[in-house]
Amino acid sequence: MADNYTLTYSESSKGFPSFYSYIPEWMIGMNNYFYSFKGGNIYRHNVNETRNNYYGVQYNSSISSVFNERPLENKLFKTITLQSDTAWELTLDSDIQTGASIDNTWFEKKEGAWFAYVRNNGTVPAAEKEYDMRSVSGIGQSTSVSVAGVSTTINFSDSISIGNQISIGDMAYYSLPPYNTIALAGQVSDININLQSGTNNIVVDNSTSGASAIPIQNAYIMYIKNQQAESNGLLGHYCLFTATNSDTTATELFVVQSEVMKSYP
Repeated sequence: MADNYTLTYSESSKGFPSFYSYIPEWMIGMNNYFYSFKGGNIYRHNVNETRNNYYGVQYNSSISSVFNERPLENKLFKTITLQSDTAWELTLDSDIQTGASIDNTWFEKKEGAWFAYVRNNGTVPAAEKEYDMRSVSGIGQSTSVSVAGVSTTINFSDSISIGNQISIGDMAYYSLPPYNTIALAGQVSDININLQSGTNNIVVDNSTSGASAIPIQNAYIMYIKNQQAESNGLLGHYCLFTATNSDTTATELFVVQSEVMKSYP
């Protein structure tokens, strides 16, 4: 459903120069003050200490824009720097990835500016376009799968190296022959590697929302790193961002910057 706005017309400019997110019944400027009417009450604007409070409802400040330098190059947006008197919360999306975010508590003040790494939240189960990301790695075909309650143990032959890149908290996925579809197996809860004793497996929590049981023994197993913990940034040709602030006092945001590097696949 589309958002509703109040659109204003200017006689002097012969156009509609402004819009407001609140919806009054009537608006008027008089004696250097701006008034609006709602529910039979009259309100004088810009005279109280509480910002973004309209007709008894508290709102947030937000601004949306785009980083679009060199739009033909695929880039990795790594950081956000705010020239502001306070930290804001950001959400970021691109043509390749969606759902990146920065909580206002993640910002650190450095040399008078607020600095934070872009953390991509991803989706669980992962969207199809996420399978091409650097955060995705394959392990190999399993030799056996056993289920005990909410835990699924996935065993591999000793010739397969699980590796040291996989971590507890990553999401495990599987693919069945002819290996053209991918499904979520669960979240990695344990990693057991002791080749001398014949132990080479991972354990996943199959109660993870969206997970399904692995029906065969020789499924191909892969995993996706916890993108928020890894702070891999946001991949795309451009980056759309929305900055939001819930303060009720006056705040200023001058510049939003991002450290960007070209992506080499």
